[in-house]
Amino acid sequence: QVQLVESGGGLVQAGGSLRLSCAASGRTFSNYAMGWFRQAPGKEREFVATISYRGGSTHYADSVKGRFTISRDNTKNTVYLQMDSLKPEDTAVYYCATAPVHFIVVDANRYDYWGQGTQVTVSS
Repeated sequence: QVQLVESGGGLVQAGGSLRLSCAASGRTFSNYAMGWFRQAPGKEREFVATISYRGGSTHYADSVKGRFTISRDNTKNTVYLQMDSLKPEDTAVYYCATAPVHFIVVDANRYDYWGQGTQVTVSS
């Protein structure tokens, strides 16, 4: 059974940084694309970033481009989201997910397993 466990969320002031981690188990991590999504209260879930199976390709939502960096360590079965220059509008529950494909995936419907989420709160 595939499991994804996020960590690293918390409370940070605007302009600060956080690094989220997502540890995967249950299938060969290095074969699959990974993604980060977020959902703020009262809003739809939205795409944040995705990375291909070997980490050679990445793609970001316009709202986070230049501030967030997605990466992965296939030796540790872990994907990361480095978040810098955080803004209050980044406040949300952040979810990692895995898709049964090699390459970057923006569409949430193509991801088949999701983590439980980690709360990120950015104060102004």
